[in-house]
Amino acid sequence: MNFTKKYFKIFIGIAVLILVIVVFFFAQRSDTLETATLKNWRAATIERRISAVQIMTGATENIDILVACIDKMATLPDSGEMAVRDAASLCHTGIKLKPSI
Repeated sequence: MNFTKKYFKIFIGIAVLILVIVVFFFAQRSDTLETATLKNWRAATIERRISAVQIMTGATENIDILVACIDKMATLPDSGEMAVRDAASLCHTGIKLKPSI
């Protein structure tokens, strides 16, 4: 019986240690959309998307076009690991080059 109690306590201790490590890593995740990936972009609300685009570009015009452009990039295959700031930079540069949009 002591043998079972001893290993049961060790098992509980290891489970608690793993739980603490998992919680620690999830707590370290960044909540800023500016440094996130396009996978996180798709999960964000429209208000967070608009504010992130305004912060990244510093512009107040064409925000709806920029958000739509990044949304389109987020739907492309294998784009989930691309950084939001890179997608915003590409879209912002494209809008500057083609002002007739």
